[in-house]
Amino acid sequence: MQIAVVLYDRVTALDAIGPYEILSRLPGASLSFVAVEAGPVRTDTGRLSLVADASLDEVPAPDLVLVPGSPAAPTGEGPIRQWLRAVDAGTTWTTSVCTGSLVLAAAGLLTGRRATTHWLAHDRLASFGALPVAERVVVDGRYATGAGVSAGIDLALDLAARIAGRDVAQSLQLAIEYDPDPPFDAGSPRTAPPSIVDNLRRNRHLMLDA
Repeated sequence: MQIAVVLYDRVTALDAIGPYEILSRLPGASLSFVAVEAGPVRTDTGRLSLVADASLDEVPAPDLVLVPGSPAAPTGEGPIRQWLRAVDAGTTWTTSVCTGSLVLAAAGLLTGRRATTHWLAHDRLASFGALPVAERVVVDGRYATGAGVSAGIDLALDLAARIAGRDVAQSLQLAIEYDPDPPFDAGSPRTAPPSIVDNLRRNRHLMLDA
């Protein structure tokens, strides 16, 4: 299985690296980071770069595509949107993490489909014709989307189970010791203190706007 994780300027690192830790370990998987051009790609903090192994043109027929999110998610017309439309015709899975679903939706790939994204971006997802669902992972046919940032690990484990079976997925979960026990119950707007939720809503541009 050929897996392509799309990189672009100011991509959110964990959106890409979380799923990578799972999907790259699937039996028979060959995973590449791809971008408009091969080479280093700056992440959204500006302090870390990831390296694209190949250009988009060098990976014309991946089995699984994953688009990470970012404050600068490329929703406009351009080479990434064109490539996604072209390769989607042959993928087994077209997937995203966080605001990566906005990129898929802007390309017309999620129109009328259930999908998720970062909780602050559900309105934008709807504006592109998708049907926002407030769930950690949403699968609609061969399209799978994960909620904000850390949900990429959950998405990848779900995909691993569907592709290689539950035993493989559980073995990978154990291998990376993915056993979340956060110090605060503030990982969702449903559970976080209202003042924290309100503050993030007021400052959403710091998280989501390019």
